Amino acid sequence: MTEKTDKTIPYDRIGVIGAGAWGTALAAIAVRAGRSVSLWAREPEVVESITRTQQNALFLAGIALPPLACTGDMEAATAGAQALLVVVPAQYLRTSLLEVSLHAPSGIPLVICAKGIERSTGKLVTEVFGEIAPGFEPAILSGPSFARDAATGLPTAVTIAARPGIARRLQASLSHATFRPYASDDIIGVALGGAAKNVYAIASGMVDGLGLGESARAALLARSFSELVRLGEALGARAETLAGLSGLGDLVLTATSPSSRNFTFGRELGRGRSLTELCASGRSLAEGFATAPALVIRARKEHIELPVAETVASVLDGSLPLDAAIVRLMSRPLKPE
Repeated sequence: MTEKTDKTIPYDRIGVIGAGAWGTALAAIAVRAGRSVSLWAREPEVVESITRTQQNALFLAGIALPPLACTGDMEAATAGAQALLVVVPAQYLRTSLLEVSLHAPSGIPLVICAKGIERSTGKLVTEVFGEIAPGFEPAILSGPSFARDAATGLPTAVTIAARPGIARRLQASLSHATFRPYASDDIIGVALGGAAKNVYAIASGMVDGLGLGESARAALLARSFSELVRLGEALGARAETLAGLSGLGDLVLTATSPSSRNFTFGRELGRGRSLTELCASGRSLAEGFATAPALVIRARKEHIELPVAETVASVLDGSLPLDAAIVRLMSRPLKPE
């Protein structure tokens, strides 16, 4: 795609739907980029916290936010918006889009900021969008980005995919000194990269928790990326997208950092914690837990083999003991790379 120019007109009024850590961070980014922002939160305590203290004490504690309007009223949050960032977990995207579409001005861009695959259908988040909100402009934002880093102003780069003109306007709307969006029109590639990396981050964490060494983890990540490229080709994603920020970049971040919920979830499994304990009520569950079986379902529909993702899914559904998972992967038939 061509680079945005100084003539690109940003969207001035942006609504952000979902005030978890990433939604709150994106709302702060938009304010710092000069936009007028309304943030919608489902939790009354989040609305109260942001309104009273300019902090999201529940999801992003300790970080001072710029002046930011927060509401629990969906109609108020979407009124007059020129673009909406929809920042909800992938498994709740369908119901959230239904609610948003009842209130949002018709035809505006809805930017999906979820990373995952719908567990019940194996559909990418952009495909769910196509079913639920066909009267709006589809877009997706993804990349190697921790909410706390972005919210505190540490340098962060992401990819925004949409129709070229829309992508450039969204790029101009959010760009500022410490947040750099790159524009793309490969919606499928950006959606797939953001989803699959969570599954492979769990696998990477398992290797770390089992104490198998850095060499094993590097090999695992290389083979994981190979799986991502294989499935991406079948779905029509571009190789350069998968090798970019929203594919390889996000995989490197999520699969190597203890700040990643998915990596940490896998590492705790590797150290001997049980699934029951890790999935206990009240814990923030890693997105890759739901995405793993959905990724496998989608790959099988496309007749694509994903040995690493299939192994992770089998461990997570309890059908494969963790110690047998490594044996399964290492004993596969030898083949050319």
